[in-house]
Amino acid sequence: MATKTAKRQPITPGTAAAIYCRISHTDDDDQTGVDRQERICREIAERLGLVVPPSLVFVDNNRSAWRRDRKRPGWDAMLKEMEEGEIRHLIAYHPDRLMRQPRDLEELLTISDSNHITMHGEANRRDLSDPDDRFILRIEVAHACRSSDDTSRRLKDAMDDRARAGTPHTGRRRYGYTKNGMEIIEEEAEIVREIFRRYLAGEAPRAIARDLNERGVRTALGKSWGPDTVRALIDSRHVAGIRMFRGEEHGVGNWPAIIDRGQWDEAQERRKYRAERSAEKNKRSRYYLLRSVVMCTCGRTMGGSGGNVFEYRCTRRVAVDGTACKRTIAAEPLERFARAVAIDVLSKLDVSGRPPATTTRPAADVEADERDAQKLKDLYEMWDADEMPTREYRQKRREIEARIKERQKQTRIRPVVVLEGIAGPHAEENWKRLEKDEDYARINAIFRFLFGGIVIGPASGVGNFDTDRISIRPNPLD
Repeated sequence: MATKTAKRQPITPGTAAAIYCRISHTDDDDQTGVDRQERICREIAERLGLVVPPSLVFVDNNRSAWRRDRKRPGWDAMLKEMEEGEIRHLIAYHPDRLMRQPRDLEELLTISDSNHITMHGEANRRDLSDPDDRFILRIEVAHACRSSDDTSRRLKDAMDDRARAGTPHTGRRRYGYTKNGMEIIEEEAEIVREIFRRYLAGEAPRAIARDLNERGVRTALGKSWGPDTVRALIDSRHVAGIRMFRGEEHGVGNWPAIIDRGQWDEAQERRKYRAERSAEKNKRSRYYLLRSVVMCTCGRTMGGSGGNVFEYRCTRRVAVDGTACKRTIAAEPLERFARAVAIDVLSKLDVSGRPPATTTRPAADVEADERDAQKLKDLYEMWDADEMPTREYRQKRREIEARIKERQKQTRIRPVVVLEGIAGPHAEENWKRLEKDEDYARINAIFRFLFGGIVIGPASGVGNFDTDRISIRPNPLD
């Protein structure tokens, strides 16, 4: 039985036609450039006797038709012309250059219902009003959508594999490293260390950027430095050897770190403090100088209160196993007491000649990290070769990464730079200068450098301020 063929609309020579070209940023199977697409489409128009005015050539270069949130200016302009009845013939290299989402096709077909439109391609012709052609187009677009989904899945899997293997994501070159992010450029690394050192010493990002520009130092992209560029470098986990994936830390990367983790953490504390000051510059609030230092004998930290009474309170305020700790201590006398102890220590301390933090990490810990990094690599290879179930692989990986993290936490070097210009016989005058400048983040950093903890015992009931309930645990300074 013969199949009935839909009647094709005749083409009137000299009729205007539109051309649409697109190339995606992703690695599709066919990435024919837009220039070549336009040339092929013009050859089709010439063969059909159609005329293509310059105003009816629509191009979206490096625009994905798969991503639902991606804007395509050329596509939107073309649909507008179609709705106004200016287009009867549409030429595209292939239907998947037009659309890779069923929603786009349905939008095109809706417009075609009131404006009879024929689509022409290199290998075929589709009448958008013909039921058979519409059916075939829906199949082609569904196939293109599935192909894009597969491409997306492969890219995500590849990124997941790189994260598990500790390999950094590629992209723009990071300052201080080669393009692949694996090798250090020593000349730039020295600038990175300088920026962290100056920032921790209290210098503002704007002043640092200005000095770098005056010296002719350029960013990884060859541009001038600005405050935001300096802040972005300080926030970069890559320079500290921290592996990130989908917004979360995934342990230690397999590339060399420029900045010690302790120094990086200290910079983030200062960034947080400066951000809080900037956000509340019109609102006076108390800065608790001993934050992250004061501890309760129950084992929990004590944080500053938010009310009108300034005091440190145990953070175990909610009952745990039927118990709750409500220990408090007045903030101002405790801080004065800690200040006196700190100045006494600083006045006798000489920090000249001390090595930078990046060179003083214990060799045994570095070797242990390297052994665990090799174990992570071996685990990944076993999992990749289907020699280990995913559940077991993830469990073992978490155990090793937790071990690395705990070891780094215990051996993290406190950056001696926070004491520069403070320690020595003039410690008290230098401390007063910090108070006058309201450099509370620096004061807090000094407390954390000197003291492993200030432990608060139960109140004795003697009234006023009882120093006997305070036990200071000094950090080793040798």
